[in-house]
Amino acid sequence: MAAKSAKRIMMLHGYAQNATIFSKRMGALRKSCGKDVEFVFIDAPHILTPVDLAEAFRSSSTSEASSLSDLGAQEAATDAESDPALASRGWWKVDAARTKTIGLEDSIILLRDVLLKDHYDGIFGFSQGAAMAALMAALLEKPEVFPPFLVDGKPPHPPVTFCVAAAGFRPKSPLCDSIFLPTYSTPTLHVLGRTDVIVVEERAKTLLDVSDNKRVEYHDGGHFVPSKANWRNFLRAYLKDPLGDVPSPALGPVSQPASGTATPITPASG
Repeated sequence: MAAKSAKRIMMLHGYAQNATIFSKRMGALRKSCGKDVEFVFIDAPHILTPVDLAEAFRSSSTSEASSLSDLGAQEAATDAESDPALASRGWWKVDAARTKTIGLEDSIILLRDVLLKDHYDGIFGFSQGAAMAALMAALLEKPEVFPPFLVDGKPPHPPVTFCVAAAGFRPKSPLCDSIFLPTYSTPTLHVLGRTDVIVVEERAKTLLDVSDNKRVEYHDGGHFVPSKANWRNFLRAYLKDPLGDVPSPALGPVSQPASGTATPITPASG
């Protein structure tokens, strides 16, 4: 019975990670959910070269290795031929100014084809994957804004029930603006780290501002999906019943309306 009623969730990894790395990172949550949730991890289409990574970190003084670590992708190989399973991947390639989403269209088409094959209850993404998850949720609400997304003039999949964006942000490009603006309404859980130096509060706010039906939860760590017991229990409960009244993982009491929406909790520090 559990398998038949299991939630199927599309899982989108962060920049420089891949499906294998993200699956391992989410191992504790996967084990906690058991057969109640089917996690489908997808590889982004773009393999990142050392040049791509250097461009992304051009304004950073850290080394490539430490930058990969900051992104939660220290296992990733910068030489894809050395171990294809550890290849660094991205949903789009970034420029130092972060004003372009190079190759985003390819990722949208890849996920269109994935959505055609199965029904998904929700989309869960981390970092660049969180931006991609929110983008896909928004696009499913108004698929006509990007005609190549349509199949025989119809959307490939109905709007998903929910989205989880961990360390998410709103990417900037004309295509992204047409999809996100003025807002999107898919219920979205935004998970943000108080000490995240990659997706800082100001950057995270760009996605919150266009998310009409949002719930925001903060953890005390940095750029990662929290996996402590209270967070595993919270995420497991949320994924099973995303529109239900799931108590906050925060240590202190937090008022959460039954709708699953909540007033964002302001971090103690920026």
